[in-house]
Amino acid sequence: MALDTQALGRAFDPHTYAVEREKIREYARAVGESNPVHLDLDAARAAGHPDLVAPPMFAVVYSCSAIEQALRDPGVGIDFAMLVHGGQEFEWGPLVLAGDEITTQVTVAGIHERVGMGFYAFASHSCNQRGEQVCTGTWTQIVRPRP
Repeated sequence: MALDTQALGRAFDPHTYAVEREKIREYARAVGESNPVHLDLDAARAAGHPDLVAPPMFAVVYSCSAIEQALRDPGVGIDFAMLVHGGQEFEWGPLVLAGDEITTQVTVAGIHERVGMGFYAFASHSCNQRGEQVCTGTWTQIVRPRP
């Protein structure tokens, strides 16, 4: 499999996501999160937070459109018919709260071949409206060879 590495280092347009209370609640319920700071405004305030707190993996929600833009870019060259999700790694900063606006930018961090498959790594950097980095992520995608 010959991979085109010309996209390596490419940065994509940033995407901004407005974090809403109900989206936090929906996500928390969907993943079985029972901590009341994610579900109940009074509980979040009693715990010292100004609003509902997004669960850490809510990072997938606010990063989604930025990652999708990079994955679907024809210049990156991913064959979606052969794509397998390889993994995600995150480092979190300050909490994400309802009312925050999170801007995520993605870059192509790595493209290489191993055991006949293409490995694509994307780096995401997400900041809130105060300029605080709330999350960095590494998203790995594997592209299998066509039969």
